[in-house]
Amino acid sequence: MITFPVLLLFGTPAIVANATSTLALVVGTAGSIFGFREHIAEVKPWLPRFIPVSLLGGGLGSLLLTHTTDRTFSRVVPFLLLFATVLFLAQGFFKRFASRKMASCETEAFPSRKLAFSMIVQLAVAIYGGYFGAGIGILMLASLGFLGLTHIHEMNTLKNILGSLINVVAAVIFIFGGLIDWSKAGVMMIGALGGYLMGATYSQKIPQIWVRHIISGVGIVITAVLFYRQLAG
Repeated sequence: MITFPVLLLFGTPAIVANATSTLALVVGTAGSIFGFREHIAEVKPWLPRFIPVSLLGGGLGSLLLTHTTDRTFSRVVPFLLLFATVLFLAQGFFKRFASRKMASCETEAFPSRKLAFSMIVQLAVAIYGGYFGAGIGILMLASLGFLGLTHIHEMNTLKNILGSLINVVAAVIFIFGGLIDWSKAGVMMIGALGGYLMGATYSQKIPQIWVRHIISGVGIVITAVLFYRQLAG
């Protein structure tokens, strides 16, 4: 929601901006996993189920992007940012949705149909994440809430692991596709690592509604600007 529009602001082509942002955030998401490392043991039972579909979806989405022209992607971007902004605005709904579900984290407690549905949703989220990515964390939290997970730190841990893997697969494909602006990616990697480390450490102390309002506001402004440019062009 932030890194991609910033790259556009500095004149980076849309597809290159998306690919560069994805690569830069790989380092950052690794930092966020470290910040939630004490909860990894609790989410291990879910990893064998969700890692394969996340890797598959991330690969499919990123391959789709490499076969998209910059002109086409530029036309789609305002709609993708609008979708991501709506997701940020709807975070409260997803949290309430999750809180109404079962609190147990034992995988055996969940019907196979519910688990299968969540894996299908995760595959779709991963494809979207490989193609664009903004807002995938919120989508994953909604899917995990459907399963019945309610411990927010465990949900964030699982979300960060899966999101990192989606970004890794996409970044590798983007690198081989020659879509990375390396000078900008290097600067953003440093900032992303510091940001994620601080976010994992201090996110529990900062009112989340402040962060949500700021990010949603940025998303609305950027989306409006991109729609205006598209109509004006």
